[in-house]
Amino acid sequence: MILRNPLFVLMLVFSFGASLVYSQNRVRTVIIQTEPDAIVWIDNVKRGVTDENGKLEIKSVKSGTRKLRVRAMGFKQVSKNLLPRQRGVVKVPLVKTNDAAELAFQEGEKLLAEDKEKAIEQYQKAVRLKPRYAEAWVALARALTGIDNEEALAAIAKARRARPRYAEASAAEARIHRSDNDIDKAVESFDRAIREGRGFQPEAHTGLGLIFKDDATTAASSGDTDEEQYNYGEAAKSFEKAIDQLSGTEPVLYILLGDVYEKMGNKQKAIAVYRRFLRDFPDHEERTAVESFIVQLNRTTALDQ
Repeated sequence: MILRNPLFVLMLVFSFGASLVYSQNRVRTVIIQTEPDAIVWIDNVKRGVTDENGKLEIKSVKSGTRKLRVRAMGFKQVSKNLLPRQRGVVKVPLVKTNDAAELAFQEGEKLLAEDKEKAIEQYQKAVRLKPRYAEAWVALARALTGIDNEEALAAIAKARRARPRYAEASAAEARIHRSDNDIDKAVESFDRAIREGRGFQPEAHTGLGLIFKDDATTAASSGDTDEEQYNYGEAAKSFEKAIDQLSGTEPVLYILLGDVYEKMGNKQKAIAVYRRFLRDFPDHEERTAVESFIVQLNRTTALDQ
């Protein structure tokens, strides 16, 4: 089941402005060559796992310098810049690690989906061995969310001591507050994450979008049309930012955004979003359902005219 739910840059010289917009919108394809089963992130967004030959093709990588991170079990994690001219095959050699803290963290990540309790034990081991292991503290906080939120918040505080201005820690903190149903604090933490990420924090934009969407639903049930439209508008802005920053890797966000535009009464924008879904996820299991949304919207649009 799926959820349905004047230019920014002043152009003193047109040609300069046009070239600027062009360069900002250009994308490229890179093929990461490293160890098999390695996880690859670009700008802290997970883009996939390498195959048995250690390759992963990543399309729609934005122009400019991007942050590339690669991690494989038993190897030291590598973070490096993906330079503007780099495209095609990018080799990322990894080195075996004997760092017990890093190995414990990796084991925790491996166990997380199947045995959260054991994953928590591994994260705790990692931070005992390396008390300033910020990434492990955040992982521990995420795993504890909904189980022991007080301990989860304590882990976030430790992560911040190890790494001030840590956007991911603030986003994880917001999730904890949302788990406690403390929406004001969740919004505050999501906003902080966006500031710390200098505007780039797709998890926080998504979180805010969900909160605005919920607020719009509440306003609708109370008959407050102005508040409803305001919150749907803010939700749409947040989801659009998240989709852009995630480089179109999260299909559910398209469904959420399309549903928001439908509820705003903007059928054309909803149709445009669903068409983007079909373009970006041609083989997705929900393709037929999304196609039906477009048919229904076109039909109701014709009846309105």
